[in-house]
Amino acid sequence: MSIRLRLTILYGALVGLTLVAFSVALYFTVARVSVEVLQRTLAGEAGPVLRAPDFRPDRQPFPPRPPAAPATYVQTRGLDGRVQSQSGNLNGFELPIGAEALEAVKAGQTRSEVVDGDGGRLLVYDAPVRNPQNQVVGVAQLARSLADQDAALDTLRQILIFGSLLATLLTSGTGWLLAGAALRPIDRITQTAQAIGAEQDFSRRLSHQGPTDEVGRLAKTFNGMLAELETAYRQVEEALQTQRRFIADASHELRTPLTTIRGNLDLLQRVPPIREVDRAAALRDTTEESERLIRLVNDLLLLARSEAGQPLRREPVRVAPLLEELCRQARVLAPDRRVECAGPPEAAVFGDPDALKQVLLILVDNARRHTPPGAEIALEAAPQAGQVAIRVRDHGTGIAPEALPHIFDRFYRADAARSGGSAGLGLAIAQRLVTAQRGTLRYEPRVGGGSRFVVSLRAGRPLEQVRPSTAPTAERA
Repeated sequence: MSIRLRLTILYGALVGLTLVAFSVALYFTVARVSVEVLQRTLAGEAGPVLRAPDFRPDRQPFPPRPPAAPATYVQTRGLDGRVQSQSGNLNGFELPIGAEALEAVKAGQTRSEVVDGDGGRLLVYDAPVRNPQNQVVGVAQLARSLADQDAALDTLRQILIFGSLLATLLTSGTGWLLAGAALRPIDRITQTAQAIGAEQDFSRRLSHQGPTDEVGRLAKTFNGMLAELETAYRQVEEALQTQRRFIADASHELRTPLTTIRGNLDLLQRVPPIREVDRAAALRDTTEESERLIRLVNDLLLLARSEAGQPLRREPVRVAPLLEELCRQARVLAPDRRVECAGPPEAAVFGDPDALKQVLLILVDNARRHTPPGAEIALEAAPQAGQVAIRVRDHGTGIAPEALPHIFDRFYRADAARSGGSAGLGLAIAQRLVTAQRGTLRYEPRVGGGSRFVVSLRAGRPLEQVRPSTAPTAERA
């Protein structure tokens, strides 16, 4: 059953019950009021009879006074209950009186009761008749037929019944139309939602031109939900594309050294054996490719751990000793390059010392691979607005502008020919590690050629308050 039909039935039932209650109350009110009016009329007409000067309870029969109206019946009784006189329009019909009513009249009270007559119901008014000494000497009964009131009430009853039915039908029809008009925007929302679900077009929005009522708020909320779904759907699509690209690139990067190793192993197993020079070259290639494969797997594991959301330590790390150690390692790895370090000895940052060292090693190795022999690689540190900026610059060819948006993507290499065997994971890993330490990693082109990567982390406490990087009580973020 639809909401529209339920609302129509509920609306019609409420209106119908209201009309029934009103009709019943009106019907019984009219019936009661008509009887009360007739009682007052009979009480007023009883006056001439009660004041009759020739009323004698021992006179038989008592000549009745002319009634106040032709439709009024008059009858008198003695205190013993016997009829003394009647008006001519009774035609011998005796107006009844009960024993309780007779005793009440003898006590000076008036009573009214409805009785059944030959022509229908009668309203009988019983009143005491008093003599000049104010003694009750008889009973006067006045009656009127209730046929006109019953006919009027019957007509009223029919009018109320048919009127209530007609009003209920009309209001139900009106409720059906109003419910349809009120639910039309919701129907449009339903149709739009079905279309969006069928087409998976989360860029569509509901067009609601009405007031900001419940339906308007529903449309606004639905549009907000669609915006969130669109964003989530786009993120999922991007994540799936990135995952596919990652799997494809990882498969490619892993396949190359494995293929080389497999080929060299086939050469080493040849019968007759290959020459000693070729054998040494095959072993050398196998060793290099194995080391490359190990580096690639380690990079993948490090990248996976950084993306898993594992928290890193947050503790004060002195920058100057870290730079000196990196420069020493860089001079060993690149003896044909000049490596320079500079930084204030009191500078410190909040971060993970191992992760920070890994980031700087990646940047130094990247600079080494792109710096020609004899050129300079520099590591610098300087305070900057509550942070410490650590810069790694080289004198290579720099990065092309079109490659800048992708330098932090996985497996991306701006110059594959000069990548030096890199898998293109270093900068992606570095950015993840810096972000995990609540810092930033950005690229700054240098005037005159070369590249400069800047790591910015929150500055630590002064030197005299800084614990060594190996202190067991590290501050957690």
